[in-house]
Amino acid sequence: MAQHGDTLWTNNESGNDLPKAHLPAKGGIFPSQAIRDLIHRGFLKTQSGIEILPDQIQPASLDLRLGKKAYRVRASFLPGRDQTVEAQLETLSLHEFSLEGGAVLERECFYVVEVEEALKLPDSVSCFANPKSSTGRLDVFTRLISDGAEIFDYVEPGYNGKLYVEICPRTFSIKVQPGSRLNQLRFRRRIGQQDRFERPKLSDKELRALHEKEQLVDKNPTIRDGLNTRVDLKGMDGTTLIGYRAQRHTDIIDVDRPNSYKVDDFWEPIHARRDGRLILDPSEFYILVSKEALHIPIQYAAEMVPIDPMMGEFRAHYAGFFDPGFGAESAGGKGSRAVLEVRSHDIPFVLEDGQIIARLIYEPLTEIPETIYGKDLKSNYQAQGLKLSKHFI
Repeated sequence: MAQHGDTLWTNNESGNDLPKAHLPAKGGIFPSQAIRDLIHRGFLKTQSGIEILPDQIQPASLDLRLGKKAYRVRASFLPGRDQTVEAQLETLSLHEFSLEGGAVLERECFYVVEVEEALKLPDSVSCFANPKSSTGRLDVFTRLISDGAEIFDYVEPGYNGKLYVEICPRTFSIKVQPGSRLNQLRFRRRIGQQDRFERPKLSDKELRALHEKEQLVDKNPTIRDGLNTRVDLKGMDGTTLIGYRAQRHTDIIDVDRPNSYKVDDFWEPIHARRDGRLILDPSEFYILVSKEALHIPIQYAAEMVPIDPMMGEFRAHYAGFFDPGFGAESAGGKGSRAVLEVRSHDIPFVLEDGQIIARLIYEPLTEIPETIYGKDLKSNYQAQGLKLSKHFI
């Protein structure tokens, strides 16, 4: 069982004294009720002893909260095998500070912040993380780090200890405080001898069959190593607006203040050109949207993953989780377009209308969640088109 550094469970607690988790019989992503069970049985707890709030539990993920302690660091890092994050911070931290009362994280600077939640995972359960949708749409780059980690955004089975989040605001300086929620965690049950990094994603054949049954997109699907999505550079619903380009040198954005900032103070609208092209400037950040309206059936979750670099020198979509029920008509959707957070890598790159820009992989849940995106929650992005983060009015 993985155990690193200072754990939050005593020796007695880390063994058989913890109530046994009622783990799902099937492999796959944990739904909301299975996450609640892990919390109830003590496999998730907090550093300060405060409770994990009900609204942190999403249909197939858990919102993580920032703790009080933060560090300004010289560079991004991974602790590496058998090393702790705290040990690395001793040599890489420029200064330590508290988030109490609110603190500003400046653009293009790297920070590491302790996460309020900590884990004591069963041996067959691992976790993986992604920025929340609103985090990605603010161009805030976040990655989860755990002790002993050799890759970002992954927590190995049996892990016992603290979590940390690396934060780099790329475009806007942001204000955060203890309890701010920038990223989210999914739990995956591994069955049998499956490799610890292997994900039980649907094959292309299974995706085609699922589309025939559930209509995953409102157009003919392009399925190749997942469900491919295409960028809309012509405009939709009778408008020529195709996206937004972030302004530089703006005011600070408080991540805990939704519906508080004027779009024109932070974004420049982008309108369609006659040739259906957009040249990405490597120094700029763009919000674009997919041509397809997507649908995630309630028995599945999806993740948008980086496109093959051979198809273009750009990155689309920092925030990759799509919850069960996203875009579902039964949950108030009728299909929802994927909003794309796009940056070019180092060189200008020409995007064409209809070009494949990202792909989704679908994974089964261990069971249908008790809460569904858009139906049982106040979901900000159900039935969305081109939409900025919830902070803008």
